[in-house]
Amino acid sequence: MTPSKAAPTRVRRALALLVVTGAVAAGCANDVKAGASAATTTNAPHVTAPATFTVTGSIEQVTVTRATPGDRLLLVDATDHIIAKGTADTTGSHIFYDITPGAGYRVVHDGRKDASTGSGPTDHAVRGSDPFVVPDRTVLPPETQYTGQPLQQGINYIRMRDGITLAMTVRLPAGKAIDDGPFPTVIEYSGYDVAAPHDMLASVSAKLTNPNAPSDPLAPGTSTAVGGLIAPLLDFATVSVQIRGSGCSGGAFDLFGLPTIYDGYDSVETVAAQPWVKGNKVGMVGISYSGYSQLFVGGTRPPHLAALAPMSVTDDLYDGIGFPGGIFNTGFAKGWLTERQHDSEPAPGGGQPWVSAEIAAGDQHCQANQLLHGQARDGLKILSKVEFREPKLFQDRTPATWAADIDVPTFLVGGLQDEQLGSHWADVIPTLIKNPDTWVTMYNGNHTDALQPAILTRWVEFLNLFVADRVPKIPDAVLGLSSALFDQISHVPAIPLAQTRFAKTSDVATALATFRKDPKVRILQDVGAGPLGAGSLQPVWEIAAPTWPLPGTTATRFYLDDGGALGTAAPTTDQKPSTYTADPSARPATSRSADLPVPFADQPNDWTPVADGKGLGWVSAPLTQDVVIAGTSSLDLWLTASAKDTDLQATLSEVRPDGKETYIETGWLRASHRKLDESNSTELDPRPTHQASDTQPLSKHQASLTRVSINPAVHAFRTGSRIRVTLQAPGGDRPLWTYKTIDKGTTKVTVVSTSMAPSALVLPVVSGQQAGAPLPKCDVLRGQPCRIYAPATNGG
Repeated sequence: MTPSKAAPTRVRRALALLVVTGAVAAGCANDVKAGASAATTTNAPHVTAPATFTVTGSIEQVTVTRATPGDRLLLVDATDHIIAKGTADTTGSHIFYDITPGAGYRVVHDGRKDASTGSGPTDHAVRGSDPFVVPDRTVLPPETQYTGQPLQQGINYIRMRDGITLAMTVRLPAGKAIDDGPFPTVIEYSGYDVAAPHDMLASVSAKLTNPNAPSDPLAPGTSTAVGGLIAPLLDFATVSVQIRGSGCSGGAFDLFGLPTIYDGYDSVETVAAQPWVKGNKVGMVGISYSGYSQLFVGGTRPPHLAALAPMSVTDDLYDGIGFPGGIFNTGFAKGWLTERQHDSEPAPGGGQPWVSAEIAAGDQHCQANQLLHGQARDGLKILSKVEFREPKLFQDRTPATWAADIDVPTFLVGGLQDEQLGSHWADVIPTLIKNPDTWVTMYNGNHTDALQPAILTRWVEFLNLFVADRVPKIPDAVLGLSSALFDQISHVPAIPLAQTRFAKTSDVATALATFRKDPKVRILQDVGAGPLGAGSLQPVWEIAAPTWPLPGTTATRFYLDDGGALGTAAPTTDQKPSTYTADPSARPATSRSADLPVPFADQPNDWTPVADGKGLGWVSAPLTQDVVIAGTSSLDLWLTASAKDTDLQATLSEVRPDGKETYIETGWLRASHRKLDESNSTELDPRPTHQASDTQPLSKHQASLTRVSINPAVHAFRTGSRIRVTLQAPGGDRPLWTYKTIDKGTTKVTVVSTSMAPSALVLPVVSGQQAGAPLPKCDVLRGQPCRIYAPATNGG
């Protein structure tokens, strides 16, 4: 439940004051008993001395600092039962996680030490804290917390509702000072090195002038260029907010735990309260980490949030990227989390390099904020033991869940072949687009292609209209700089950044009315196939629509027939079964060549054909007319297998008239996870429950319906081309994803298709839609490698 839905603001403020004074202690007894359900039957030892350490209740967490290293700490509820135990680390810190909100909690040190951590004499006194509250997420701090913390240009440390301070760097338009405000203002909220206090433009310019120049250790990373570079160039002030437990921010890293999410709420309200912020409202901007962070924060509904502009996001940390189809992504997902955990280590000596430089420069607040970094949750260790969608772990960490509560204007951008996050993000569009002030731009291509010129001009218009309340215009200096900027981002040619269509409009109201008439969904097609050259940031044509799924989209079945054929008519006789060996080692682990300098280049690639006997394929007859698909597809298979379980990978592609094959999209499923959430599944979009209690083993003799969801795509199959789907063990079809598969190259998987139980590919065909340009050359499309077509063993 978000604060906006929990209670009116005045009620929540009153509740906050009651919590502060301790007056709710008696009324929270039931909550405390709920928290005590995990308690041992052991009562806490009798306290003989006051605590010498500091204890703070946060949202579903308890933080202990200034204990003696090695102290054994007990978390005790109001009934004097021990519900959790821990040991103070080498800095005297410890965090108890997943604590039920309530009053009357205490932390007790029973006089013992952990020999591996502590040193020195043991204090036999039993020391205990005063009773405290673990607050519910709906309890807000007093309004003075937001209005009483001034931000100045440069790095600041701003207190959150639980006392943790976050590093926030204020960046103003070039040549401006705080007193020149008010400024239209945006926030970039990220765990990357976003709050590093130096100027990104100066750093980038120095590199452009002299590629051998040393990097500025205090410049923010280019991954935060949307707020750190682009927004100030467009005459916005940016507040670069460092996520809890990273950089110079205090607290401990816990990937989108509740304190991190509600830090975003507190950050928005604090920034909006600044006298130099125009209209006392802010927008949020960013790509990737600072893109999907917006979905969480927007779902908390900060009252002074004006708009969101997320780029290249995921909607689901489980099925979208971490465990596609229930299979752990040991490639990008594991690598990304590993980097984030390294970034969260205490500095100096660990963490992000800029933090050590900031501490060396004398920033004592930054150094003090490293105190809890050693209490970061070990996400890799947790995920190594996970297979299923455990509610305790994923329920509050699902961006789509929070996105359902977003009520501000939103401009969402994403790629349909995003090599890092995939295209599962498109499943959040129907939820967001219920808000009439929502616009979505999709494109064929990769992660950073969200910043391409064909998108950026519309993005500028959106921010100016909904955050700045001014007529949109791109400064001439930015138009002149755009070629160098896009070259740094993509390393390929790009069309020029166009001036906004409203630059000569006389008033905001007229521009806003025109913008609101724009189609809600815009899909850039054949990006990379334009006259600027292969892979260029240049769409050739586009689709505009009022909603998603696109009007006229129908589930169209193509049946798996004998000989690897894909037919439009349901079989009237039983087809010959087709069998393959599930062998993930039969092909390269990814489609990316080791020679590639960057992950989004399309040439060369190692998208190799299906190995003989190690996969199946089905291909249609040449199409007599264009077929355009838009959305999620489903490969509905009737399967038997020699083992009780296997991992499946289904890939959709276009076999061209010239004998080559273009990649479109992929889907995965651990077969035992095939039980569906019927309330959310459709003919085109099967959604497994991914619950341990719902697992269903495969049979050697009885075929089971197993539906593999293929991630959303928008693609035009041209007249004369053929539609193809392949089935094999996971791996080899994406550039950065690898998988912790259960297959070892021994399981025989058989696909059965009968007149009573036909296997089929179900595509989201858009009726009446045609391709807007001729078939592009092979190997020119962004994110869509091309190879010579080779039939699979079964002929398809």
